[in-house]
Amino acid sequence: MNAIEFENIGKLYHLGLVGTGTLSHDLNRWWQTKILRREDPYLKVGEVNDRASKGSSDFVWALRNISFNVEEGEVVGIIGKNGAGKSTLLKLLSRVTAPTTGEIRARGRIASLLEVGTGFHGEMTGRENIYMNGSIMGMTRSEINAKLDDIVDFSGVARYIDTPVKRYSSGMTVRLGFAVAAFLEPEILVVDEVLAVGDAEFQKKAIGKMQDVSRGEGRTVLFVSHNMSAVRSLCQRGIVLDNGGMVFDGDVEDAVDQYLKTSFVSVKDIPVAQLPRYGRTSGDIRYDSIEYLDDAGRPVEPQCGSPLTIRVGFEVPEGVTAHSSQLTMEIHDMYEHPLVYFDSRFTEDNRTFESGHHYFEVRLDSLPLTEGDYRILLWAYCNHRVADYIHCAIPFPVKPGLFFPNIQNFPAHLRGKLVLERYDWKYD
Repeated sequence: MNAIEFENIGKLYHLGLVGTGTLSHDLNRWWQTKILRREDPYLKVGEVNDRASKGSSDFVWALRNISFNVEEGEVVGIIGKNGAGKSTLLKLLSRVTAPTTGEIRARGRIASLLEVGTGFHGEMTGRENIYMNGSIMGMTRSEINAKLDDIVDFSGVARYIDTPVKRYSSGMTVRLGFAVAAFLEPEILVVDEVLAVGDAEFQKKAIGKMQDVSRGEGRTVLFVSHNMSAVRSLCQRGIVLDNGGMVFDGDVEDAVDQYLKTSFVSVKDIPVAQLPRYGRTSGDIRYDSIEYLDDAGRPVEPQCGSPLTIRVGFEVPEGVTAHSSQLTMEIHDMYEHPLVYFDSRFTEDNRTFESGHHYFEVRLDSLPLTEGDYRILLWAYCNHRVADYIHCAIPFPVKPGLFFPNIQNFPAHLRGKLVLERYDWKYD
């Protein structure tokens, strides 16, 4: 039996205005749609939601012609680049906003975690918010009481459960929000990419809980994430959205392949400063360039076994001081598995930067990656907030070369996914 049915869903936004722009148009829309039961005449001017190009219309389709069903107990990953329509789709399902066209049918209670603090009242304590959310879902006080200890234990905020939520950090808010959504026994659990705010330990717990909810309890999960490893481990089915349309629906491995191929092509020629950012960032540090240099400081293509300096530029805005900054660079394979990790904490170099342009450099005596296509992730933290986050959007192609003195070619299944290390091989 289907738990969710999306039938020809579309969502149209009028940029910069509420309504159609004039009273006469508003009246005409009402007459045509409510009285004559005709199609809205102002929907015909909408354009596809392509953020890479400037359109000529003030009407943009965030979603268009979306149709698919989700069976009870199924776990579906919704993936796509920023602006593809993922969050809009979940907001429509959660009834945060209404579709412009089409119909959504859902069977059972829906618990949603769409962004930090969703459904929480900042002036109320964590405990009060748990009871409020449970009441909204139709649960009795005794039913909520039975789940209260599990929610508090899972979230790890027991010490602050009677503190107003407005005083919680973003990580605490997400942990409590997820615990409320998961433990109040919804038939449908909807989770957006807010889990990226939590630490690695909590993300592992959250994914494990979603697996229990789906496999053990037979509940339906819709999961949006940029973390392809999490999508592959949790979901059996993947849906890929692009520019507001559905471009793939099928096995999760094929969906991830489709997404990675299209997203990599779409960003490879975009300057670092213009790449899409991930999550909420303060902008107190903003990455704007990356260079690959040889020992003489000349631009070079990264090559297996050769020296390489990666130079990353970033800007601190005028009037801002980036206190106790933490700068991170990761190299991932095409499936977004992290392979190599560089962090200023490791060298105890979390310095303060004044406003202006700055660089950091990472030098490798011998690049330890086999031939293939990789991606770079950049992350910055300062002033007690995430300042910038570019998630695996920077291409890092590695040419074949000599890492070991007697071999250049590696088996095909190891290319683009292997970290090398020199060693001595001995026999008895």
